[in-house]
Amino acid sequence: MDELFATHDGLAVANLVRTRKLGAREVLDGTLARLRRLNASLNAITDFYDDAPPAADGPFHGVPYVIKQLMADCAGHPTTVGSKFFAQQPVAAVDSAAVARMRRVGLVIVGRTNTSEFGLAPTTEPAFGGPTINPWRKDLSPGGSSGGSAAIVAARGLPMGHATDGGGSIRIPATLCGLFGLKPSRGRISLAPIGETLAGAGAQHCVSISVRDSAALLDALAGSEPGDPYSAPPASSTFLAATERSPGKLRVAFVRKPVGGEGLDPVLVRAIERTAKLLEELGHRVEEASPQYDAASLDAAFWRIMSANTWSNIQLRAAGRVPGPDDLEPVTRLTAERGRAVTADEYIRSVQTFHRTGRQLGAFFEKHDVLLSSTIARTHLPLGTVRMDGTLEAFEGQVAPMTAFTAVCNATGVPAMSVPIEWTDDGLPIGMHFVARYGAEETLYSLAAQLERARPWRNRRP
Repeated sequence: MDELFATHDGLAVANLVRTRKLGAREVLDGTLARLRRLNASLNAITDFYDDAPPAADGPFHGVPYVIKQLMADCAGHPTTVGSKFFAQQPVAAVDSAAVARMRRVGLVIVGRTNTSEFGLAPTTEPAFGGPTINPWRKDLSPGGSSGGSAAIVAARGLPMGHATDGGGSIRIPATLCGLFGLKPSRGRISLAPIGETLAGAGAQHCVSISVRDSAALLDALAGSEPGDPYSAPPASSTFLAATERSPGKLRVAFVRKPVGGEGLDPVLVRAIERTAKLLEELGHRVEEASPQYDAASLDAAFWRIMSANTWSNIQLRAAGRVPGPDDLEPVTRLTAERGRAVTADEYIRSVQTFHRTGRQLGAFFEKHDVLLSSTIARTHLPLGTVRMDGTLEAFEGQVAPMTAFTAVCNATGVPAMSVPIEWTDDGLPIGMHFVARYGAEETLYSLAAQLERARPWRNRRP
């Protein structure tokens, strides 16, 4: 059982259970025991659920799964959002819509995973609960804010885990942990019952070892709930089917640095160039080309929207309680205080900046099918690099290289993925970032599966 997820993805394990080659109870008990052993060194799982109900029949029948402590509720359990102040909140009365769909396709929820407080930091080192360790090297962060899920999947404790993404929080830990991570288009997966998150920038899905698990899970989770403010356009087929067909000859653009930003580490530039060469060898048309938008204005808009949402969310969740001086981390408190001062005019103009950038990116994707870069502007992330105990200016400077390529996808609602096909000389994973036009997850999944076949990564593990 200890090596089950080193050799089988979620769909394969479900097939073993369905054909009675493995018992559902055997998988559950064995997985929980392994997760507890791994967690002793990784600190990735905050809560274990030993009372999981029998698995529903479905494509992931009997596959254990974990839910991040953010943007998703599990009935009968609290959602802490990584914060001491909300650790004792009343338990959730019902599952979030996405969690209910997860259960309906057979996933067995066995616990919750660590996150930075309110998901603000692109690392997973909350004061409440402590830092999660990257299984690739104990002095490194797995990234964030979905670092708990990424660390436990990278260690092959599970085949995939729930992740959310407001500025890169699926793709950042995917790149740092050597996993596949796709952020869906805005509205592809409902956030019900909560409202619009970060002016539409927030999304949820998973990090996984295999491309096909991610695609099959998106098939299960995709679709709006009654009254949702928007939904992504329907796919022409299942996302799983997209992984089984050729992407065709794609028009691929690549960049060697962020829009409006500084040059990258030569290690990352070489990784981008090697990936561009691989794409050419696979038959795609590749050229260097960059979208044009005001990166500085977009960054300022993002922080205003993030700050205002932090203030509002704290007020809503607190339900009249007032945080004490030690209840929130310093950067969380400062972000909320700044958000309280954001005017209606500033917020509306920030949302308009999101929309304007979306149209500029949309024009770029009239000429190109995919945009390639590195996922982050770093090769690795030592623990303690991104700090929640300093000034906002210092924090934003530490965040900048982590979200240089990812945040624009959240602001504009387009799908994007991190694919683990490059490595540093000392063996650390480097994710390559691929972006497509709104609603084009099928293109990304077809390309990801092609890359997975060309440069398999499953056997490269911590």
